[in-house]
Amino acid sequence: MSADAKLIPSATQTAGPFFHFGLLRPEWADLTHGGKAQGEKISLEGRVTDGDGAPLPDAIVEIWQANAAGRYIHKSDQHNAPLDPNFTGRGQTFTDSEGRYRFITIRPGEYPWSNHYNAWRPAHIHFSVFGPAFATRLVTQMYFPGDPLLEYDPVFNCTADERARRRLISIFDWETTVPAEALGYRFDIILSGREGTPMENWR
Repeated sequence: MSADAKLIPSATQTAGPFFHFGLLRPEWADLTHGGKAQGEKISLEGRVTDGDGAPLPDAIVEIWQANAAGRYIHKSDQHNAPLDPNFTGRGQTFTDSEGRYRFITIRPGEYPWSNHYNAWRPAHIHFSVFGPAFATRLVTQMYFPGDPLLEYDPVFNCTADERARRRLISIFDWETTVPAEALGYRFDIILSGREGTPMENWR
């Protein structure tokens, strides 16, 4: 996709903008299951917009991530870190009329992987956005500010442009922070244009 491309669904792709009716439940946006999950609780908010800054309402935003110990609930993850019975690592919500979304989750742990010697993936959260049609799915990853592992991570650094890479890093946000409960982070997703969020090739 070119930097200036617009996401305009054809008539056969459009399934209607009102995805959230009957499809999503409010509790799916709380990955901590009411605070039962282990780890540092965080509040994660942002906006989904197009390249002109117009909001994308009624889009489905999905996240998935490792738990606080750096392990996914997946048969291919054999890392010896413990599983958390109160953390499934996946959540969904929808954007409001201003393109805003919000999740309550935990900060994921770093984990080793076999890409190179002593390789560790930095803490990150996977995002996907569906909308304005089910046929459209965009996928990216969000990272945390100040993580020393970013410098060494080939996934983060596969985005060649430094300014574009920085758009993958969330921003600590006092307005998003929940007093005495959870630190807040903001991650805005721009779907197109020169300031667009880098996306993964996803099939």
